[in-house]
Amino acid sequence: MNVNDYLISHTGKDWARLLRDWVPPLPPRYQVWLVNRLGEPFVVLDDQSVQILDVGSGSCVEVARSREHFAQLLDAGGNADRWLRIRLVDECRRSGMGLNPFECYGFKMPPTLGGKYEVSNLRPTHLAIHFSYQAYICKQTDIYWIPPE
Repeated sequence: MNVNDYLISHTGKDWARLLRDWVPPLPPRYQVWLVNRLGEPFVVLDDQSVQILDVGSGSCVEVARSREHFAQLLDAGGNADRWLRIRLVDECRRSGMGLNPFECYGFKMPPTLGGKYEVSNLRPTHLAIHFSYQAYICKQTDIYWIPPE
């Protein structure tokens, strides 16, 4: 497996601009390190920890203490498949769905509204549309979310 087959190239991307609607849950300061083909960025914080922004759920969670720790964990269990969405990306490719340099596999129906992580719910989507639309949906659903007592 070549990990780059499951990542979006950084070339020509203004990640700060693309992700501006995601602060929060992203912290004010971060560095984009990797972005999988579903448009989920892995960011490195000032303390060197690695977090993933799950645009489907609107959450940002720590996955490793450092880049080196991430590399070690990537080979453990199902982390590579889960973090890089390997099976899903492979299914998208087998179905004939390709990506242009400024696209990712975006959701037709966002997971926050009941959409599934499956090929039939994905389509090539421009990164700017993907990030802004998903942020909008996540923020709107949070408005109506009532925490359990």
